[in-house]
Amino acid sequence: MSPAPEIGIAIFLLKDDNKILFGRRLASSIGAYTFALPGGHLEFGESFEECAAREVKEETGLHIKNIELLTATNNILPDAVHLVIVYMRAHLSDPSQIPHNLEPDKCEGWDWYDLKNLPEPIFGPLGLMLQDGFNPFPTITNSKEPFA
Repeated sequence: MSPAPEIGIAIFLLKDDNKILFGRRLASSIGAYTFALPGGHLEFGESFEECAAREVKEETGLHIKNIELLTATNNILPDAVHLVIVYMRAHLSDPSQIPHNLEPDKCEGWDWYDLKNLPEPIFGPLGLMLQDGFNPFPTITNSKEPFA
């Protein structure tokens, strides 16, 4: 029997007009020594939104709001890991909150990075998605324009 795919939730936690929270993962986790978004494994019975809020709180101590689904990727990683990543977007419940490194055995720490000046190296699937032009920030459309 083949191993089942793992389901991970990754959260684009946005601040201001162009900042995203990234942490550098340590050897004990998938994506070792790369910069990644807060996130982790979806637990049985948990919604994507519940998982996003739980993982951000467990890893950074931050409370989030406006949690929404963005996209998902299907990834075959080295060492025969099949990882489905569900990407979510969220904002801080209180903009004055500061991220804390609550899992120092898994992450070096957290910091805010500009979308146009991201840290390197970025976790493989996330880096490819961003290189392809994925933008996690909401776009504003003019609601007065008629539909085509």
